[in-house]
Amino acid sequence: MDKPSCNECITGSVHQGQPAGKEEMIHGLNTYVIGNRTNPRGTIVIYSDIFGLPLPNNKLIADAYAKSGEWLVYLPDFFKGDPVPLKVADILIPVDVAKQSTLAKYTGMLASAPSFVMWMTRHKEAPTNKVCMDFLQALRRATPRSQKIGMVGFCWGGKYAIRAGLESNMLEIDGAKVPLVDAVVGLHPSHLAVPADVEALVVPVSYGWGLEDTAVSIEQKGKVEEIHAKAKAAGRKLPEMEHKVYKPGRHGFAVRGNPDDPLERACLEDSVTQVLDWFGRWL
Repeated sequence: MDKPSCNECITGSVHQGQPAGKEEMIHGLNTYVIGNRTNPRGTIVIYSDIFGLPLPNNKLIADAYAKSGEWLVYLPDFFKGDPVPLKVADILIPVDVAKQSTLAKYTGMLASAPSFVMWMTRHKEAPTNKVCMDFLQALRRATPRSQKIGMVGFCWGGKYAIRAGLESNMLEIDGAKVPLVDAVVGLHPSHLAVPADVEALVVPVSYGWGLEDTAVSIEQKGKVEEIHAKAKAAGRKLPEMEHKVYKPGRHGFAVRGNPDDPLERACLEDSVTQVLDWFGRWL
């Protein structure tokens, strides 16, 4: 059964900035594209939070990954034109929370709740998973084997980014089984099914957890580590895993943290570094 999303998934800050890439159709999905198209070191695929392409934060993160000139970065619209509307974001993630009254906040949440519940019914796990894996299969088939693919997922997208590294999602190409992606980063990944989503990973995964994340409990980190420790004890060879903990690390810290708050800004910046360091190592 699909787990309900929570209010923490739809809180945070909208960031300022002008995205520098452009949108185009890539493997059947409208995709924000930026970076090295000529001779990239590798491709980075982003699975965003529930606000998708319309939230500037997500495109600005893609721009940050592309800044070095090494990477071709894809931010596909995995919601197929149906992300959670930004009119909900205007109510639930005001730029300046201090200027929003409690009455405005809660009346806005009540008004938005029915449409959000309906959105959840349109994005159930099985079809959501298929959209993601179909895109990655097409990308893998179109990508030279000499060029690697990394995937990073945030919040809602974290689950599917991690799943992309599962043995069950490997693809047969030219008689050999290959993973859909070569390395993964999952930042405050929501709704992870444990152990199913993490037990049979075949690529290196870097996790980012928030100490004060009320949507993705820090206890989830321990559960994932325990699963992998048991697998190793049983003699199974696992790819490398790392776990980073962010403070304060409120839910959405890698996408919707407040850049005017020094601690939250550090979470935003450090999570970009985590992604680039991991892909720099494995791609």
